[in-house]
Amino acid sequence: MIPGGGQPNMQQLLQQAQKMQQDLARAQEELAVMEVEGQAGGGLVTATVTGSGELRGLVIDPKAVDPDDTETLADLVVAAVQAANENAQQLQQQKLGPLAQGLGGGGIPGLPF
Repeated sequence: MIPGGGQPNMQQLLQQAQKMQQDLARAQEELAVMEVEGQAGGGLVTATVTGSGELRGLVIDPKAVDPDDTETLADLVVAAVQAANENAQQLQQQKLGPLAQGLGGGGIPGLPF
C-alpha cells in the first residue's frame, strides 16, 4: 500500500520497471559470455557452456577413447554436457534470481526458476 492512501506515482513505477528491464538485459548479456564447465568420468570428458547454456567446448581425454566401446564415450559426453548445463542453471539462478524476485517473485518465462 501507498502511505497516506495516495495514488501510485506512475512515472516512478515506469522508471523502476525500465531499470529492472535494463538490469535483466545486462545480466543476460553477462551470462551469454560467462563460461562454466561440467565433467564426467573423473575428468575424462569436460564440457564448457556459457551461462545461458550454449555449448562452447568439449575436451575428451585420449584415455576415454576406445574404438570398441563408443557407447561409454557417448555417455560420458552426455553426462559432462548435463553437468555443465546444471552449473549454468546455478549461475542463472545467482544472476537472475534476485531480478526475478524484484519482478514479483513469479520467475522469468523460459528460465528454470
